[in-house]
Amino acid sequence: MAEFAAKFIVPYDVWASNYVDLITEQADIPLSRGAEMKGKCGTNESELEISWLERAYTLKLFFLKEGHNTSRGPEAFWRLSRIQFAYDTSERTYFKDAVSPGKHTASSHRLSALVTPAGKSYECQAQQTISLISSDHQKSVQLLLSEVRIQPFDITADFVFSEEHKCPVDQREQLEETLPLILGLILGLVIVITLCVYHIHHKLTANQVQIPRDRSQYKHMG
Repeated sequence: MAEFAAKFIVPYDVWASNYVDLITEQADIPLSRGAEMKGKCGTNESELEISWLERAYTLKLFFLKEGHNTSRGPEAFWRLSRIQFAYDTSERTYFKDAVSPGKHTASSHRLSALVTPAGKSYECQAQQTISLISSDHQKSVQLLLSEVRIQPFDITADFVFSEEHKCPVDQREQLEETLPLILGLILGLVIVITLCVYHIHHKLTANQVQIPRDRSQYKHMG
């Protein structure tokens, strides 16, 4: 199961105004609504394929579930292990007058992203950027992911995500939101304790007999 927003920033060559030199433009390609989706679900390997605009653009996400030993014993986790993005610069919606238009594929290199404990879903509202290398003269294609909720393994019920594992950015933002509240509560508690101590101290000192320092006043006592 997967829910996310995605956009690709793809560089491509066009002729300069003198029709001699080449300049690089950028195509911003969003993942469109109504895209075609299919996938392969396995015990330790899963794949999600999304195509849009009559398959001019195809995104493939590959996931792996692995185990490793830690100080707490063996633990399993899953990760996004590979990305492939196929695009066609002859498609006119996002590419304008591309030189030598044709099909290209941008792929990840040694990717290990969205690492999540097994049995949990991955959630991240913040934007993440993943770099891909294109077959078009090794150009760098940027994949921007946001509002991500993904679970490629251990799905216990249809359309229901398991407990979420938040990305570090979301965890930090949540801490930044709650930290002022916690500090405010602590400060308020310190003020209350200080007032209580002052009140008790004031009562105790008020009830004590005041012994005059001037010895001549002793005769008036008793």
